[in-house]
Amino acid sequence: MAHLSYVNVFASDVVALSGFYQRVFGFDEVEAIRSPIFRGIDAGHTCIGFNAHDAYGLLHLDEYADTRGIKFLLNFDVDTQADVDRLVPVAQQSGATLVKAPYVTYYNWYQAVLLDPEGNVFRINHVIEQARRSHVQ
Repeated sequence: MAHLSYVNVFASDVVALSGFYQRVFGFDEVEAIRSPIFRGIDAGHTCIGFNAHDAYGLLHLDEYADTRGIKFLLNFDVDTQADVDRLVPVAQQSGATLVKAPYVTYYNWYQAVLLDPEGNVFRINHVIEQARRSHVQ
């Protein structure tokens, strides 16, 4: 069966952007795959890769390099609502922009919506227990 191994983000500064996520969430770098145009971090069940724009050419994606708009969002689950509240100011102090302050969603998650220093969307989530149980059933 297939599984998601990496989510890769094109970044203007792979060192700074990977460092942002390491500082906010405490993720470790996967140093064995470090290169001048790539950094990877271990995010638990999957990894996040940060590719410099030079990778467009390596992947034969030059014609798509100027694509604009939000194309993905990263979701980070934490153990408690208090963790969401604690991490939002950590993210902001590290350069994130708060888009939507922590709130309870219609699907019973507690989450905040932010932009990282390069304008990529990410959410910090806590799945409230009732929603977790009903999701498993």
